[in-house]
Amino acid sequence: MGKVVTVILGIVAVVMTVLAITFIALFATKGNGESIDETLDGFVPQCPNIPNAERVDCYPDAGASKSGCEQRGCCWSPLDQRSVPWCFFPTNHGYKVESVHNSDYVIHAEMTRMKSPSMFGGDIQQLTLHAEMQTSNRLHFKIFDSNNKRFEVPHEHIATVKSNPTTPISETLKITNEPFGLTVSRNNRVLFDTTMAPLVFADQYIQLSAKLPSQYIYGLGEHVHQRYRHDMNWRTWPIFTRDAFPNGGTHNLYGQYPFFLCLEDDTGKSFGVFLLNSNAMEVTLQPAPAVTYRTIGGILDFYLVFGDTPEQVVYEFLELIGKPVIPAYWSLGFQLSRWNYTSLAEVKKTVERNRAVNIPYDIQYTDIDYMEDKKDFTYDKEKFKELPQFADYLHEKGQRYILILDPAIATSKRVGGAAYESYDRGTAKNAWVFESDGKTPLIGEVWPGETVFPDYTSQSCIDWWIDEYERFSREIKHDALWIDMNEVANFKQGSAKGCLDNNLNYPPYTPQILDGVMYSKTLCMDAKQAWGTHYDVHSLYGYSMVLATEQALRRVFGSNRTLMLTRSSFPGVGKYSGHWLGDNGANWNDIKWAIPGMLEFGLFGIPYIGADICGFFDDSSEELCRRWMQVGAFYPFSRNHNAEGYKPQDPAYYGADSVLVKSSRHYLRIRYTLLPYLYTLFYKAHTRGDTVVRPLLHEFYNDINTWEVDRQFLWGPYLLITPVLDPGVEDVQAYFPDARWYDYETMVQRGDRKAFVNVHLPAEKLGLHIRGGAILPTQEPEVTTTYSRRNPMGLIIALDDNNKASGELFWDDGDSRNTVEDGKYIHYQFSFENGILKLQVTNNGYKDPNNLKFEKITVLGVPARPASITMTPDGGSSTTLPDSSFTHNAGTQVLSIINLALELGKSYTVQWTMTASPEIPELERFDCHPEEHADENKCRARGCLWKKSETAGVPWCYYANDYGYSSKVISSTSSGITLDLTRNTRISSRPDSPDINNLRVQIWYHKSDMLQFKIWDPTNERYEVPVPLTLPSTPETDEGKRLYEVKISQNPFGIQVIRKKTGTKIWDSAVPGFTFSDLFIQVSTRLSSNFVYGFGETEHPSYKHDLNYHTWGMFSKDQPPGYKMNCYGVHPFYMGLENSSDAHGVLLLNSNAMDVTFQPTPALTYRTLGGILDFYMVLGPTPEMVVQEYTTLIGRPVLPAYWSLGFQLCRYGYANDAEIEDLYNDMRAAGIPYDVQYADIDYMERQLDFVLDKVNFGGLPDLVNKMRAEGMRFIFILDPAISGNETTDYPAFRRGKEADVFIKWPAELGNDIVWGKVWPDFPNVTVDENLDWDTAVELYRAYTAFPDFFRTSTATWWQQEISNFYKELKFDGIWIDMNEPASFVHGTVGGKCLGNPLLENPPYMPPLESKHMGLNHKTLCMNSEQILSNGKRVKHYDVHNLYGWSHTKPTYDALLSVTGKRGIVVTRSTYPTSGQWAGHWLGDNNASWDQLYKSIIGMMEFSLFGIPYTGADICGFFNPSEYELCLRWMQLGAFYPYSRNHNGKGNPRQDPVAWDERFANISRDVLNIRYTLLPYLYELMFEAHTKGNTVVRPLLHEFVEEKATWDIHRQFLWGPALLITPALDKGVTKVEGYLPNARWYDYHTAKYVGVRAQKVSMDTPLDHINLHVRGGYILPCQKPENNTMYSRKNPLGLIVALSDSGTAKGSFFWDDGEGIDTVAKSQYLLVDFTVNERTLTSKIIHHQLNPADQLKLGVVKVWGAGTTKVTGATITDSTGKGTPLTAQHNNVTEELIIDATSAAIPVHLTFTLTWKTG
Repeated sequence: MGKVVTVILGIVAVVMTVLAITFIALFATKGNGESIDETLDGFVPQCPNIPNAERVDCYPDAGASKSGCEQRGCCWSPLDQRSVPWCFFPTNHGYKVESVHNSDYVIHAEMTRMKSPSMFGGDIQQLTLHAEMQTSNRLHFKIFDSNNKRFEVPHEHIATVKSNPTTPISETLKITNEPFGLTVSRNNRVLFDTTMAPLVFADQYIQLSAKLPSQYIYGLGEHVHQRYRHDMNWRTWPIFTRDAFPNGGTHNLYGQYPFFLCLEDDTGKSFGVFLLNSNAMEVTLQPAPAVTYRTIGGILDFYLVFGDTPEQVVYEFLELIGKPVIPAYWSLGFQLSRWNYTSLAEVKKTVERNRAVNIPYDIQYTDIDYMEDKKDFTYDKEKFKELPQFADYLHEKGQRYILILDPAIATSKRVGGAAYESYDRGTAKNAWVFESDGKTPLIGEVWPGETVFPDYTSQSCIDWWIDEYERFSREIKHDALWIDMNEVANFKQGSAKGCLDNNLNYPPYTPQILDGVMYSKTLCMDAKQAWGTHYDVHSLYGYSMVLATEQALRRVFGSNRTLMLTRSSFPGVGKYSGHWLGDNGANWNDIKWAIPGMLEFGLFGIPYIGADICGFFDDSSEELCRRWMQVGAFYPFSRNHNAEGYKPQDPAYYGADSVLVKSSRHYLRIRYTLLPYLYTLFYKAHTRGDTVVRPLLHEFYNDINTWEVDRQFLWGPYLLITPVLDPGVEDVQAYFPDARWYDYETMVQRGDRKAFVNVHLPAEKLGLHIRGGAILPTQEPEVTTTYSRRNPMGLIIALDDNNKASGELFWDDGDSRNTVEDGKYIHYQFSFENGILKLQVTNNGYKDPNNLKFEKITVLGVPARPASITMTPDGGSSTTLPDSSFTHNAGTQVLSIINLALELGKSYTVQWTMTASPEIPELERFDCHPEEHADENKCRARGCLWKKSETAGVPWCYYANDYGYSSKVISSTSSGITLDLTRNTRISSRPDSPDINNLRVQIWYHKSDMLQFKIWDPTNERYEVPVPLTLPSTPETDEGKRLYEVKISQNPFGIQVIRKKTGTKIWDSAVPGFTFSDLFIQVSTRLSSNFVYGFGETEHPSYKHDLNYHTWGMFSKDQPPGYKMNCYGVHPFYMGLENSSDAHGVLLLNSNAMDVTFQPTPALTYRTLGGILDFYMVLGPTPEMVVQEYTTLIGRPVLPAYWSLGFQLCRYGYANDAEIEDLYNDMRAAGIPYDVQYADIDYMERQLDFVLDKVNFGGLPDLVNKMRAEGMRFIFILDPAISGNETTDYPAFRRGKEADVFIKWPAELGNDIVWGKVWPDFPNVTVDENLDWDTAVELYRAYTAFPDFFRTSTATWWQQEISNFYKELKFDGIWIDMNEPASFVHGTVGGKCLGNPLLENPPYMPPLESKHMGLNHKTLCMNSEQILSNGKRVKHYDVHNLYGWSHTKPTYDALLSVTGKRGIVVTRSTYPTSGQWAGHWLGDNNASWDQLYKSIIGMMEFSLFGIPYTGADICGFFNPSEYELCLRWMQLGAFYPYSRNHNGKGNPRQDPVAWDERFANISRDVLNIRYTLLPYLYELMFEAHTKGNTVVRPLLHEFVEEKATWDIHRQFLWGPALLITPALDKGVTKVEGYLPNARWYDYHTAKYVGVRAQKVSMDTPLDHINLHVRGGYILPCQKPENNTMYSRKNPLGLIVALSDSGTAKGSFFWDDGEGIDTVAKSQYLLVDFTVNERTLTSKIIHHQLNPADQLKLGVVKVWGAGTTKVTGATITDSTGKGTPLTAQHNNVTEELIIDATSAAIPVHLTFTLTWKTG
């Protein structure tokens, strides 16, 4: 069957090709019949070297081929993707400007067509450009046939628009002469540049392309756009009015809108582009970014409108096409409709049941079923017998009636053979569209059967239509008119006769319209209308019907405004009509897609817009209809409408007590309450052009997060609607832009701003929020607007951050025409500032008959009750309101003023005074009771304030503004400030932790980019962290050089650090709550922005911290990664990004247990349990400089041995050495690169350090020697805990005890060893591994002692034990684990910790894992004593977090001493400065997908912490891994700096050869990429070691100006140049990644991807990881081998990724790979490479490399080398000798490969490599 179809399709393709060739021959003539030479033998296209993204399609029709492309004189360059054109325009097509005539505001140019082949024939040879600067914000240009008149849109409004030029056109428009192009600019920014491709202008094919300044494009229609912001990745949208289902495809729908808005940047500057052309067309959007128009008739008639904001662009566009009508007030009520109620009785039944449940409801419709046989201007006198009285029935209850009319008129008789007089009268008037002969009415078929079609462009038809409507209105009373099927729809293909075979019905090119046939479901294109052929005016059919219907409505309703609703539309229709989004479906997609649709029609000037609520087709579920009724209550046009044959879906149908009815009634009552606000928005739309339904980006254009929000929308500037749009969902991610937001229903201020937040919206709820700064006019709701308009009015005032607000009210009779123009309305301007509310009347031309009054004013965000309120009428005396007339809710901060009686139409002032200082706003509260179970009594006992809040996370117990210390400056010099602090006397917050009343503060200006501030007790010595930092010997005393300014707040005391350049406060601790007590210290600071990174070690679900009241504990612990679980290390360091894109870093040098709390103020609170406050701040200003400066302070990272960058294998649970040997052999056989093999504690006898298991691992020393001889390396594990229960001599314990190295109790508590239990087993026991953990620990685990590594004697002992073990088992690196320190008992064996119990269970416990067990859970007693190297005795309480740190350097020193090589140490527990000696893995993770993506976050954080050698256990440590997960982890792990596959005991193997051949092959391939790039990775490690650069680098470090990068944590960089975008979710074959604003090459194909500064969907099959190389960089590389011993011997290769300008740079560092201190000893090579103008140059920066390590140059790959053929290359060595080389150039991928191996060029000597073209 498939073959038959293929054959048939092939025949069709042949036939179509023949037809196309025939058409080209037909059209290769001028208008006067003169033949044109279109073949132009000898024409040679000049093909540009341009990015793929800038190619403009020269073969948009089907069947592109090389020969077909060349026949068109275009460029053929196939690619591996079809979305990018293979056939694209050369630079020598188009037109040449022959003459230009300029004046101040006009440019007029004549041009002729350049000699070139034709695309479709019929090319116009002479064109005219006429451009005029009509206003300072509107440019108009037309391109048309110089000799022959062509069709132009006869727009009713545009023709009346007058010009008022003030800006010379030369400032905006520039012309390029050959080929012709024009460039539109504003303020030197190019907005619309058509020089990217030639103009094509033929009789039936016109094409124009323009490059745009940004990817943020909105508009074009009518289609279903699933997202509001356009996808620019080669999407083509046809535009041609069509009766089609809006089902989410890319096909054309009911209206024609060639208009889009482009948002230029976050300043808000935007512009709109409108092509006034009604022919069938398509618009292609491509990632350049650019737009291509292809229209098949008319002229190019462009208007570009400019605005400083997106909203202003809409003003300008509507000024051009006509501002929208103000709908009748009642039309803003809720409406019910359905197709085929079956009878009027059923209609009334529907009305009554909805009245019965009190649904606010204004309008009832009838669809075509009311008609007799679906004939216009008739009604069914059986089923709808009482229809003439139906309007009165509705009017009795204040409701309205709307009926439908379609354009098509039946030709058949009426029931009983009576004449159908409407048809007869129309025929007599020649009112119909005619066939091509201009005489015969075109016959089609619509609902009534055979029909004719009114020609609304004909005056005789308009007269007929008005007359018929007037006749009908006398028969059936109704209130407004709904017109449908006016695209125009026809159930026949063209006509009952079919359509003639000519160039109108079958043009040479048909845009990608639905069905691909011009007359499908409409009329033949050669049909005749008064305005022209249907080919030209088809898309104006609905527009012309609207214009005719407007005249009919005026005739019937006179001065009554009424309402029109049309399905088909064209720009300008909104001046008279509203629109609905068509025949949607009852599904969750369509409820979503309605929002982008409404937003687009806001752009198009039809604000009266909505979708069919609950869906037109299909049955709507209760949940879907309920959610749709909720959001539909906020559609401007709010109508529930469904189709014939489906279940009813009016609200009452679901039951009077249903959640749907209750929810619908609730939100419709809110709608009706807010109708005065909505009506005012329509007034603003009518008078200025404002949008009504508004995208968030129109109000918050400087916030990039809003640019793609289309699941929420605004009413005007102030009301945010957040619906539920998915099934089974009660939590919605909503975005709250940077403003105050109040929940409409609770009136409570939210704490969230400029953040995505999960909002809980149960079944009956919709998200509804008022923006601070709003004054919303309201009215008490009723069941119809007839009644609600009689009710009292009110105001809702939502105060902004400055306690201000403003608003407006427009009010007229709601029904009369021209009330604005005639001044018959009331307009108020409302304002609130400084406690004064002004209700100022600015127009008073209307007196409401209901004597309306403002009776209630509700003010949100008022912290305290006013002392008094006065009301003053304009020109009158003040009245003080009685206390009973206002109430204040302290919890919600809502002030309600009632019983006001302010008359509508008069001006008033309402003022109030406050008695006390304002209450602290919720966002400004700092928690005084961070412990659980706070209550008011506990709070007051701490001297704090208590007030409940409805906002999650907001503290109920919080500090008063004066809580803290006051300061006195002791000295202020050029090098710093000294202050004394005195505690503001209050009750002690924690009696067990006495407050310290007097403190000393010292601030040091260490460097221009670094300062320190330290706060301590000057009278009593307290513990200070013994970690040495690198500080300058002299301070920076030159204030002019310092990047910062420091200010002191005296009372309460606080320090402010201000970045001079921007004025940004990057630290501001002048907030309440500063506490300094013996065992509890707290300090808070405001943050400069919401963008904070760092703090650890804790698993964070995102790299950027969530500031919505999250607290993170820090206390080193043997705790696998888990949410809010404190893990192995402690890093009290964060980096903050400022809104200016500057960055800074802050370190708190404190090693006690602590936590940090973020809150959305934004602010940060530190709480620590001891020590002092010692802060260090670095000023960047770039993120990368922050890390460089921080590592200058804490020490640069260690340079790892080269081999340690290779792939590594480990598992806990190797049974014996044979298992390791088998693994090694299998890996070698599979050819998988692999450098390091580990042994976990299984190699030990009973898990004893330094004791080899001779039974199972007796052969391990020989195996290790064998592997090492073959280039492998071996790393073994050591835990710190040493068994003390051995029955035979255990030298490690014996010698340790003799040297007194173990942690003990202090002398006053007995001076005995503090015993714990870890892995070592008792001797002479058989372990039953089936027992539970605690029992096994008690029965089998030996007592262990913990070395105190602070002591010099311990380091000596440790090194000796390592040295002794090296004699038995050789190794190259050491892995130290369990050094938090971990213990399997709590505190000590027996569980009884001696000494002060407050140290074990302090007065405040941070939110640590198992905090109820105390600080000694799974570790040592806090009262244990340790001894620093200077002999000072300290409590483990203070230095617990330093145990791993103290363990690391002695291990590193021992490794170097014992092996004589650099090696690597990997440690689990870390602290700032640990990176100087060790790397780190991210701990005992799980084999789960979330751990996969979180590993990226962990690596990026450790990059901040100065530990670049980091990675996670590939495939997961705990739990069995699965195939896909492990494979994706192998791909990601191949780009961990520390790349180790490691899993836990009892789980299946997960190494690469444990699965299948496919798994092994994929693993090998990706590891080969790693090994290829190891020279680049090593160079990055060198830069980290010498400069402090990051290795794994967040995108924001390189692209901080792109705020889109600030929250990316599913991608990362290696250094500046390699972008890794892994697959991180199960089952995905595509991954979305962001490509920053740079030139990017696909690593796998070497091709420039042509996309930048946007998210991209990338194919990610199971064997693929997406890698991109940044243009402008050179990456050193080498051919991979099985391990680095061999790969290091290969020639050096270079990957040269050229920038846009053809340049690149890079460096290469090389040493012996394992020597100690090779950098410090200058024993290395450093080379810089640059490329410019096709020349690669090397520069030797340093060379003292051992000859044995010297390399030769190998293969150089140049990416982006262009399409012009490279013909040769020459390499010139350091002596000047040149050697020719062969260049392999692929002009498709633009990769140039030059193999220099044969030239034997030493890399340590300078050389140049050049290549030439032509």
